[in-house]
Amino acid sequence: MSLTFTLLVNGSVYGSQSARNAFLFAQALIKKGHQLTSVFFYQDGVTHGSSLTVPANDEFDSVTEWQKLASEHNVRLETCVAAALRRGVVGQDEATQHQLATSNLADGFAQAGLGSLAEALLTQDRVVQF
Repeated sequence: MSLTFTLLVNGSVYGSQSARNAFLFAQALIKKGHQLTSVFFYQDGVTHGSSLTVPANDEFDSVTEWQKLASEHNVRLETCVAAALRRGVVGQDEATQHQLATSNLADGFAQAGLGSLAEALLTQDRVVQF
């Protein structure tokens, strides 16, 4: 039986094993035939949405890997807008609204409110937090 999933990622892009575990879990559930509908990045997890992340050559490139996974499997990548703004991850709409010089939200990521997470809690078969 195939299930629908949303992942909730709270761990930062680097410095937290939970974020890497979330990615590995995402790959495994897709491989098993389940549907990953969305990944909601919250708290320090919003740092996954920064286009300014530059890992060392021998490190896992979390941002790029999430982008590839989302593109290949039609997965929504959402950063909590309030948490993202507090941590300097800014989409174009928010940059305009707050009169900032630029935005840095990575391609493939969108900013969303907690309503999006609440909807996932009500509509997905499983929501798994990392």
